[in-house]
Amino acid sequence: MGCMFSHLAAKFAFFPPSPPTYHLTKTPDGKLSAVSSSSASSSSSTFPAAGDPSLDVRVVKTRRGNKVAAFYLRNPNARLTLLYSHGNAADLGQLFDLFVQLKVNLRVNLMGYDYSGYGASTGKPSEYDTYADIEAVYECLQTEYGVGQEDLILYGQSVGSGPTLHLASKLPRLRGVVLHSGILSGLRVLCHVKFKFCCDIYSNVNKIKKVKSPVLVIHGTEDDVVNWLHGNRLWKLAKEPYEPLWIKGGGHCNLEIYPDYIRHLYRFIQDMENTTTKSRLKKIWLEIRRRDESKGCCSFGLCRPKCPRCPKPSCDCDCSGCCKCSCPSLKGCFSCCKKPSCVSCCCCIPKLKCCSCFGKPKCPKCSCWKCLKCPESECRSCCCAGCFSWLCCCGEGRRKEGERNGRNTVVKSDG
Repeated sequence: MGCMFSHLAAKFAFFPPSPPTYHLTKTPDGKLSAVSSSSASSSSSTFPAAGDPSLDVRVVKTRRGNKVAAFYLRNPNARLTLLYSHGNAADLGQLFDLFVQLKVNLRVNLMGYDYSGYGASTGKPSEYDTYADIEAVYECLQTEYGVGQEDLILYGQSVGSGPTLHLASKLPRLRGVVLHSGILSGLRVLCHVKFKFCCDIYSNVNKIKKVKSPVLVIHGTEDDVVNWLHGNRLWKLAKEPYEPLWIKGGGHCNLEIYPDYIRHLYRFIQDMENTTTKSRLKKIWLEIRRRDESKGCCSFGLCRPKCPRCPKPSCDCDCSGCCKCSCPSLKGCFSCCKKPSCVSCCCCIPKLKCCSCFGKPKCPKCSCWKCLKCPESECRSCCCAGCFSWLCCCGEGRRKEGERNGRNTVVKSDG
């Protein structure tokens, strides 16, 4: 049933130009070249002469058996590569002039491709075919051009945001993502719904949460095809959102004519070029720490010691709440303590000092960090080896100290 609905949704989602605006031919040396179709409209592009080194024309086979046409535009000054997934009513012939402008103005290499059933690509378009298409083109970039995910930016326009986020959710070290007039899902374009239905396609609202790279959202405020609210929601759901571009008065298919479009996109590309993997990881780690501090790490259950065989407390914050343990070997020593990472505040253990490493307490004369076997007489009987051997100070050692104090009291009374 779900498959039938998906095919039905595909009929409303994909509108490949008919006839295609270009076709592929082979040169005498066996290389592929693109030629504008004689029946194509005036909006089709003029391709460079066959053998031009700035353009590679390729046909890539997908895992679903289709053959996908792809153009690779080379920029000798580029450091990054842009993988462009176009909208639902265009093909490579109409977009080639735009690709040339992006290649030059952004100083990037650019790979564009046609979905199955578009342009010179075989098969019929569907959601899962577009997923297989972009995966095959990405594999081609890796094997034929040596482009890794660290040097790749994914660009998805309108329906192209679906395959873009599909691939981005699988590449944790991706350099960046651009969503141009992106959609939350196919069904949400037609009506405002908050639930997922079996007939829905391109569930971007869920996939964007899995993207770990910076996300730039570009959307027109007067978009009458995909409402601006789609772009705004995608931007808010991104884990690492970049400053968005809301083009005032922009529609669905004319954002490229606004000066802010190329200016903001160029700034994003430059920021991605200057961002190293090390600096990205540092930024993400600082963001996680800031978020954890605002919520309190104990809300994640990191600070609560359970029993001697469990991992030691892993933070040194002032945690509120009493860390009571049902384990009898603890002898209730944490029942009155409000700081699980520093038991020196516990009234049961007056002699302990707090260790700064993971909130691990130790005795004043203890020199061993991993196994805190205290040389003091009251602490020599360890109740647990390893990292929880300090429990001897609050268990067996404390009892021995009480017995010794009792003997001293008896001696004094006899005197």
